[in-house]
Amino acid sequence: MDENTQTEKKVAIVTGGASGIGLAIAAEFVKNNIYTIIIGRDKEKLQNAIDMLGNMAEAISFDLGELDKIPSLIKNITDRLGTIDILVNNAGINMKREFCDVTDGDFQNIMQTNVLTVFSMSREVVKFMLEKERPGSIINISSMAAQYGIPKVIAYTASKAAIDGMTKAMAVELSPKGIRVNAIAPGFIATAMSAKAMDSDPERKHKALSRTPMGYFGEPAEIGRAAAFLASDNAKYITGVVLPVDGGNSVGF
Repeated sequence: MDENTQTEKKVAIVTGGASGIGLAIAAEFVKNNIYTIIIGRDKEKLQNAIDMLGNMAEAISFDLGELDKIPSLIKNITDRLGTIDILVNNAGINMKREFCDVTDGDFQNIMQTNVLTVFSMSREVVKFMLEKERPGSIINISSMAAQYGIPKVIAYTASKAAIDGMTKAMAVELSPKGIRVNAIAPGFIATAMSAKAMDSDPERKHKALSRTPMGYFGEPAEIGRAAAFLASDNAKYITGVVLPVDGGNSVGF
C-alpha cells in the first residue's frame, strides 16, 4: 500500500481471515475499498486467500495463541500502515465432545483461543486508537451457541457467551471514546467445516434446518455484508449489539 493509499483508505484486520466466514468478511471489506489484513496460521490458505482478494489485502502468518507477541504484531502494523480502523475478531476453534469427556486442558485451550486472544487483540488495537484519537469499530464473532443450549460443545458455548459479555462491556467503556463495539452471531452457515459436520450427522442437519424459519443454511457472504455494515458509517449509532444473522434460527421453533 503506497503512501497516498495509506492516507485515503481505512485499514481492517480480520483474524482467521484465510477461509470461511473470515475470508467472506475480508472479501466484503476489500469490495468496500478497505485495505484488509488477514491473519492466520496456514500459509497456504493465506496465500490462496490473497490470490482471491487481490492487492487491497495482505496476509500475516501469526499464531494468536502467542499472546505475548500480539503487542508487537499490532505495533508493526501501525508503524507500517499508520492506522487500524476496524478489527474483526473472527479466529476461533470448536470441539464436539461429551460433557464428561472434556478435560481441563481442552476447556482452557478453547477459552484461550476464543476469548483471551480476542481480549488481547482488542486491547492493543484500542490502545492505538485512543493514542491517535481515531474513531474505530471492533466486531467480535459470536455464535448461536451463546443464544441457546447446544449439546456437546460446552467449552465453545462458554467462550462465545464470554464474547457477548465482553462486547457489551467494551461498548459501554469505549463508545464514549469513539470506538464502537458490536458482535455478530452467525446461525448455520454453509462452509466446508460445517458441511463436514452436518453431512456426517443427518439428524443434527435436519434439526438445524427445521428450526430455521428461512429453511436453508446461510452463505458466508451474509456475515461479510453484516460486518461491512457494522463497520461502516451507516451503523455509526449502533454499539453493544449482538446481531444474529441466522435466518431466524434463534427465534425458530
